[in-house]
Amino acid sequence: MRAPIPSLLVAPMAGGPSTPALVIAAGRAGALGLLAAGYKTPEAVEDELRAVRSAGIGYGLNIFVPSRPPSDVAALERYRRLLQAEADRYGVDLPPLRLRDDDHFDAKVDLATAYAPPLVSFTFGVPDRNVVAALQAAGSLVAVTVTSAAEAAPALAVAPDLLIAQAGTAGGHASTTTPATYRGATTAPEILAAIRSVTDVPVIVAGGTGSAPDVRRLLSAGAAAVQAGTVFLLAEEAGTRPAQRAAMLSAGAHETVVTRAFTGQPARALRNRFTDEYSAVAPVGYPAVHHLTAPIRAAAAEQGDAGALNLWAGTCFPAARPAPAADIIQSLS
Repeated sequence: MRAPIPSLLVAPMAGGPSTPALVIAAGRAGALGLLAAGYKTPEAVEDELRAVRSAGIGYGLNIFVPSRPPSDVAALERYRRLLQAEADRYGVDLPPLRLRDDDHFDAKVDLATAYAPPLVSFTFGVPDRNVVAALQAAGSLVAVTVTSAAEAAPALAVAPDLLIAQAGTAGGHASTTTPATYRGATTAPEILAAIRSVTDVPVIVAGGTGSAPDVRRLLSAGAAAVQAGTVFLLAEEAGTRPAQRAAMLSAGAHETVVTRAFTGQPARALRNRFTDEYSAVAPVGYPAVHHLTAPIRAAAAEQGDAGALNLWAGTCFPAARPAPAADIIQSLS
């Protein structure tokens, strides 16, 4: 029988913050942490699965559903030309457009089926029904992330065990399937109510959760669990880059914005020079834009320049503080 999940989840944060140490610390403190499979090779994902499974705690794994290749190649080419100034600034070469990238989806699903973590969640779309059924047969609960009631219908069609209702206040990528019109305007209570109005499937809610009262309100409103990420970015066990840690703790961190500038997919981040200069002109086009800006971001990180980094963070970022993950979990309980 598949085990129930705790009421608090530590969100998968791809690109570094989610580490086996963070997931293990979450499990030992009574929460459930999710590994982030995104951007990693299958070999790296398996290493993390082994490390976490050997700790004997509950855990989860998040997998990106492949996006369709971008249709407006001309817009991507124009954006690439605009980004040449950033490449020159940081002394890097821009790669050619890369329109297709499935992020090793099939191999990661195979790993999830083999290791059968208690929870497997999907972001950026809906996996095929046979994928969901195979994971459920292996013993995992399966969750699909949605950002609106309209997105819930195709997700429910593949019979997941849970939905993750992601509010616009959440940090990082929005799992929206309509990136051209997404504005990130919903709050966690709003998206929870919207999704619960169309289904009896249990709903995990995510977005803007930074305190124990936030968690209690959402659980009282009917959430099966609350998923929090931003408040863990400064955890001792998180792999958050030093430049982002410094930016979040600086007096200049005043607000977040939703931007496609870094990856071509709407994502909430701390406002910085790059979001100011490129948000209005960035096209829809994940993961093509992600690959275009990757060398710029890597060089900025190496130089400690937060002005060109994707500083993913939700609206609750002022609540984040450096501390052991167990202490942060206790503060949310």
